[in-house]
Amino acid sequence: MAERITTPFGFGSTALEVIAGVDLSGKRTIVTGGASGIGIETARALARAGAEVILAVRNVKAGEAIAAEITDASGNQDVRVSPLNLAEPMSIREFLAGWQGPLDILVNNAGVMATPLTRTREGWEIQFATNHLGHLAFAIGLRDALAKAGNARIVSLSSRAHLRSPVIFDDINFNDRPYDPWLAYGQSKTANVLFAVEATRRWRGDAIAANAVHPGAIIATNLSRHMDPKALEDIIASGAYNFKTPEQGAATSILVATSPLVDGVGGRYFEDCNESEVLSPGAVEGASSGVAPYALDPEAAARLWDVSEQMLLQ
Repeated sequence: MAERITTPFGFGSTALEVIAGVDLSGKRTIVTGGASGIGIETARALARAGAEVILAVRNVKAGEAIAAEITDASGNQDVRVSPLNLAEPMSIREFLAGWQGPLDILVNNAGVMATPLTRTREGWEIQFATNHLGHLAFAIGLRDALAKAGNARIVSLSSRAHLRSPVIFDDINFNDRPYDPWLAYGQSKTANVLFAVEATRRWRGDAIAANAVHPGAIIATNLSRHMDPKALEDIIASGAYNFKTPEQGAATSILVATSPLVDGVGGRYFEDCNESEVLSPGAVEGASSGVAPYALDPEAAARLWDVSEQMLLQ
């Protein structure tokens, strides 16, 4: 087994601390969902390091306001916005049709959490469709651009919620089993890890590495907009979670995207700026950290990729 990656950074580190000393001049980057929450802080850190940053967002007006703010603060004139709705295949195709040239860093940051049962026009459960299928289609469409860059990196935003559920291949879209918003979210976050495993295997020959990250529980971002406000208040008051600021939440994404400490590393899961311990199967339920072995299973990763491609072809 490969040695676990550890770094000098940890729970309280911020994105700007992690990226200090890294020069991204001439590098091209995309951050999905870059107009809110930790997406903003991820984009801000990349811009401060000199990268060209594309905010791929649903709300273009909000994205333009954030891009202007980042440009004013960083002096980086190469911060731009492009529309992208990951639950709409046509939106993904339109973005891809307009992309030219290499891509050095892709941060698959956008996501939805604990939504009421909602299906896309194709019949896909919305969390799986947005968090996994959309990002998979987006990354596949950008593969040639990533290959052109050489030593490109993909960051796949997962969550410790992946510990709630593996991918249930027999009923991914909750057609037959009762819908549970947290099980659906957990399944989609497991899919994000499996994507990183299989993308690294398939694209290693193109020098593309993908890793998954758990950013941590973040104070008051748009991701929690579907939660009952009182339930959210109770969770915060309970002390069950150690919350991070958005600047801290973006740190692990930035580490995996830019740090020389993870050069050539792929197919792994990081939290608090370090590679996570792989849990034993019996320790997954009730765990508050670590990565489930089913999320790193290469057979499940290959199966998920094939199943997802079939779904996207429908």
